[in-house]
Amino acid sequence: MGDPNFQEHDFEPGIASNGLFWTIAVPKGAVEAHHGHGHSRLRGHKVAVTDYHDFFNAVLGGGPAPVPAHVSFDVRWSGHGHPQHIRDETFGFVGDYVAGPATISFTATDDAGNVLFRSDPHGQYNPTPEQGGAGSPAVGRERNGVFFH
Repeated sequence: MGDPNFQEHDFEPGIASNGLFWTIAVPKGAVEAHHGHGHSRLRGHKVAVTDYHDFFNAVLGGGPAPVPAHVSFDVRWSGHGHPQHIRDETFGFVGDYVAGPATISFTATDDAGNVLFRSDPHGQYNPTPEQGGAGSPAVGRERNGVFFH
């Protein structure tokens, strides 16, 4: 996390009364997944969120009044690697994944029209390890928790 003194906007769905945070349901049609090929897509159009100004105001309150806002996004995973089977006894998960590049296009604006953030016109992508990134994202199917064994 960067220096919170320089944060001006925090677009997120907030914290639900049951304690669930930064999570919202998306319509079934918003997700396309082709696990075996590593191709997937997640889309949202004018999803209602709140601009809390900064992280601490979102979590603790007491800062500027939150402002209603909307975000739109299109995340695409384009797997083209070889399928990998991973089983991790230590962390308790098993899955089959296909790695490949991912891009995201997004906009975020408050409902007063005072703020607009937009990604690069052709979307933003994940950097490769050579560019200082963590490596390729992956799409797959995983079992964990009580479904692990």
